[in-house]
Amino acid sequence: MIEISDTTLRDGGQAEGITFSVSDKIQIIQALDELGIRWIEVGTPGANPLDQQVFQLLKSAPPLRQASLQAFGPTCRPGQIASEDDGLKILAECGADTVTLFGKSNITVVEHVLRCSPEENLRIIQDSISFLTRHGICVWFDAEHFFDGYRINAQYALRTLQTAAAGGAKRIILCDTRGGALPHEISEAVRAVKAIIDLPLGIHAHNDCGLAAANTLSAVSSGCDLVQGTIGGIGERCGNADLCTVIPVLSLKMHESCLPDGHLPRLTHLSRRMMEIMNIVPNERSPFIGNSAFAHKAGVHIDGIIKDPDSYEQVNPESVGNQRRFLLSDQVGRAGVYARLGRMLPDLNRNSEEILLVMQKVKEMEAAGYTYENADSSFELLALDTLGRRPHYFEVADYHVLCQGSHGKEENWPTAQAYLKIRVNDQEGINAAEGEGPVNALDNALRKTLSQFYPSVKRMSLQDFKVRVLNAKGTASLVRVSIESSDGDHIWNTVGVSENIIEACLKALTDSVDYMLTRFVSREEISRVLHIPGRKEPSLSL
Repeated sequence: MIEISDTTLRDGGQAEGITFSVSDKIQIIQALDELGIRWIEVGTPGANPLDQQVFQLLKSAPPLRQASLQAFGPTCRPGQIASEDDGLKILAECGADTVTLFGKSNITVVEHVLRCSPEENLRIIQDSISFLTRHGICVWFDAEHFFDGYRINAQYALRTLQTAAAGGAKRIILCDTRGGALPHEISEAVRAVKAIIDLPLGIHAHNDCGLAAANTLSAVSSGCDLVQGTIGGIGERCGNADLCTVIPVLSLKMHESCLPDGHLPRLTHLSRRMMEIMNIVPNERSPFIGNSAFAHKAGVHIDGIIKDPDSYEQVNPESVGNQRRFLLSDQVGRAGVYARLGRMLPDLNRNSEEILLVMQKVKEMEAAGYTYENADSSFELLALDTLGRRPHYFEVADYHVLCQGSHGKEENWPTAQAYLKIRVNDQEGINAAEGEGPVNALDNALRKTLSQFYPSVKRMSLQDFKVRVLNAKGTASLVRVSIESSDGDHIWNTVGVSENIIEACLKALTDSVDYMLTRFVSREEISRVLHIPGRKEPSLSL
């Protein structure tokens, strides 16, 4: 059993561009608990009032299902007695299940940064840990700069660990603080520690050489039974070991249990939710959880996947909660189109005439500027439309968009207004909305109008928006608009093309709503509006 200690809220909070509110921290703690993470390092209450507030709120919150909470802080300063250190007193009273104290294990850092004698450093390590243990606190020792220290003066680095153990530490965390160690160096040092320290060991690796995950796995292979890391690998400088990579490798490759049974398939969804809370754009090419992790484009690859998924995939996408994607482009022939349609419309076969019809339509649309490589949802709707199977939930009968200047107005003054008329069966919906720009106003008006008929549309939000000019004709250029939408549980992508950028936006937006209604809204809600008895929906078992 390998235990996971998440430090997203502490070390991750030190990453450039990352700032947490109290609400953010609470939401991320809840998501990590839902994922099944054993330990969550919440922050440093002795140095950060926000972290103190989080710990206070958590005292009265419902207990977590899986996780235990940790506080983090330094040893007392050189020349100081631990019992007189205000930071240690706060750690003792913050309510955390465990406190991780960090101290120096590199003699060079002790002398040049801490600026005390090696013996004084050993004293403050033991005194600080003993102080907390006397208060009934379970203490872990974070051996900062350990691997650098082991390389420079192995004897002293190991003495710091022995001193921490003598002070009452229950676990030792070995830190590659600068992220400069190599996997074989990690392995050698961990084995040396195992030979003299009879305590559980953990690994905390930084990614300055791009080796944080590799070093973490090397440490596990050499005897560490706890892994520290962050969601998405965020952290100081180049970040930390990415738990979204390490956890699947431990579980699926090394066959080490690290999450409760059945929790690994939650990884993709919950990690993306946490990245959204942190306002991080997910890396499309992240192993296991990235949108491209199981995306196939080359015809040979797609043909191989259809015949035997193991031929081009190392693990089953569903094992980590992701999904296989077949990208549609001019490089893909019948095999690629069939692979996409075969899952969407299982009544088709590889030689169906419908496959050729859809292939021809895709080529026509791509010649007109569309691309479906990253707009799977628009492709599905195009295929259904081409085959006469696309449901018709609404029609945009008329729209107007007005823009206005905001000179002299307050900063958040709306800069655009949109008016929209929509037909649903024989009914009309008319509405208007304001927004920060024409696209935002149009998006607001569309959802505001449609939610009168389909209440679930209120859950939908636009997550990302991109515009690309396709031909250089100045202000008359053809543009392609790609948008990413979400209902809180699912994410999907659509595309629109026009010489009128507003019209291109509207095409992408209406496709987005259409796709949500087709895939993620209950048939009962749809039937209440369309009143079609016995209505048969297209199979969309993707």
